[in-house]
Amino acid sequence: MASGGPSVASLWTEVNRCGQNGDYTRALKALSKILQESRDDVTALHCKVVCLVQNGSFKEALNVMNTHSKVLGSEVVFEKAYCEYRLNRVESSLKTIESAPEQTDKLKELYGQVLYRLERYSECRSVYTDLIRNSQDEYEEERKTNLAAVVAAMSQWEQAPTEDLGLSEVTYELCYNAACALIGQGQLTEAFSKLQQAEELCRASLAEDSDMTEEDIESELAVIHSQMAYIMQLQGRTEEALQLYNQVIKLKPSDVGLVAVTANNIITINKDQNVFDSKRKVKLTSAEGVEYKLAKKQLQAIDFNKALLAMYTNQADQCRKLSSSLQTQNPGHPLPVLIQAAQLCREKQHGRAIELLQHFLDQNPERASAIKLTMAQLYLVQGHVTKACDVLRSIEEYQHKAGMVSALVTMYSHEEDIDDAIDVFKQAIEYYQAEQPGSTAHLALVREAANFKLKHGRKKEAISDLEQLWKQNTKDVFTLAQLISAYSLVDTDKAKAFSKHLPSADTMAFNVDVDELENSHGATYVRKKAAKVVGENLPTEPGQAEVKKKKKKKKGKLPKNYDPKSTPDPERWLPMRERSYYRGRKKGKKKEQIGKGTQGATGGALADLDASKIASSPPTSPRPGSGSSAAPSAGVPPRQQKPSSSGATRKKTAPKKKKGGKGGRS
Repeated sequence: MASGGPSVASLWTEVNRCGQNGDYTRALKALSKILQESRDDVTALHCKVVCLVQNGSFKEALNVMNTHSKVLGSEVVFEKAYCEYRLNRVESSLKTIESAPEQTDKLKELYGQVLYRLERYSECRSVYTDLIRNSQDEYEEERKTNLAAVVAAMSQWEQAPTEDLGLSEVTYELCYNAACALIGQGQLTEAFSKLQQAEELCRASLAEDSDMTEEDIESELAVIHSQMAYIMQLQGRTEEALQLYNQVIKLKPSDVGLVAVTANNIITINKDQNVFDSKRKVKLTSAEGVEYKLAKKQLQAIDFNKALLAMYTNQADQCRKLSSSLQTQNPGHPLPVLIQAAQLCREKQHGRAIELLQHFLDQNPERASAIKLTMAQLYLVQGHVTKACDVLRSIEEYQHKAGMVSALVTMYSHEEDIDDAIDVFKQAIEYYQAEQPGSTAHLALVREAANFKLKHGRKKEAISDLEQLWKQNTKDVFTLAQLISAYSLVDTDKAKAFSKHLPSADTMAFNVDVDELENSHGATYVRKKAAKVVGENLPTEPGQAEVKKKKKKKKGKLPKNYDPKSTPDPERWLPMRERSYYRGRKKGKKKEQIGKGTQGATGGALADLDASKIASSPPTSPRPGSGSSAAPSAGVPPRQQKPSSSGATRKKTAPKKKKGGKGGRS
């Protein structure tokens, strides 16, 4: 029976035309009609999957492939793996690729992307290296860019040494990836130059496109600018870095990964300052899809900073919740435990913090260094210096470090434990004697040990160190002098033997002008020169000695009322209260003179103020510059004013009125 609709041939023509024009929605309609006629048409099902993928309908495409898996078989292995990859089912995509009967070039391309997402960088590099070597098409530049990205990731996250793969940096993507690899190697200056080169190439490339606006170009440059700011931050140029980070945030890039990393770096610059800005920025790090855009270490750093921000904003419960979650996700990482310990310290619970660190240390002895350093700091805060020293000495990899030796010797000296301080020097010197004999660090430690022993009177113990130093440099006169001084208390014969090595006085005498040295700016004692005699009164006879003039002693001054006939009081040098004739002060004589008037007024003053006792007299005119006096308010004593230098009294200003209320009383 003939059908009234279009024929299958015409429908296939429609599908072909829509595919060439990129109109996949209309092509899907035609394919649906074809599948109504033939439900298991393999070609129609395959075309439908391709159209759904082109439209971004990955879930629907995957459903079609799973529903007709028996019919399609291995025809759609690539499409299935790609849909799983785009739906962030990376592990499933990897299994699909590995189960394919044949590894085509497009499957290898996808395989490289999947390995990169799984952070299996060594395998990924091998895949891209093989593709570049065995294929020649228009996608070669993209493969080189991906390979450069893999090398950069290995340098940044695995600290792997970079290899020169011979990739010509002709595009800004290749320049950017090369800069990232240099950052991983710590070559910040060279990396910054590469980023500047990448910016120039990007501007030149995008300027050729007439449809690109300046805003579009700035958005494309955002990732380069953010990386530049990161280098500035590492170099300590935090103000410049912060300014560039904020410029990137204002552009509102569509890449949620870029926004999250930039916001996180701003939070690290703010630290415990500007927490309100950090609270706003931390929301940008939690955008949807961020976990699929960043590496695991980047996500881990963001989570750690969220916990630290909660601590800085005094959100104790939130801080404990986040740090506990981080500890569960990263059981061997010390940072979550350190954050919990820091929170306990903010709550003045140092004992609990030490217990927490000790518990983690027992379970993870391989992470001992950072934990023990923190424990030592907490012991010092509590004043337990000896316990702090014991913890520090248990860190084997730091025992010989100069900083550790210096800290331990300082703390032991503070506790007056000279024996343990010398033992610290001994262990460090023995390490360098075995590993780096005669090195600069070894000799510096020996020198410091000898000086320390001499300082604390251990000259006998310092002899071996001084001999070792002198043997290294027999021309060192200072060390030789110290050695002779030490031997002089122990073995005088050896002291005399070593003193023979001292240079003679002639060789040590330098052409020094003593007068010029004494008159120099730094001289503390200057020898006084004899004054010239005006008249020559030299003795005539050679044996006559010079007679010195005796200075006359001045008589002490006597009191004005001094009477030489009267006997002075023998108790005049004692305080009045300690003299035998002191009877104390008489009380009650001035009682009647105390007035009952205003504060500071006396009885005589009250009588003068009584108007009834003053004879009437004509009023005097006010003095120039003085205002008319007003009567004081009841119950408030008048305050005296200090007269000004001109003789006129100062005028009090009227009290200011309060806003929104009544004015004060004048």
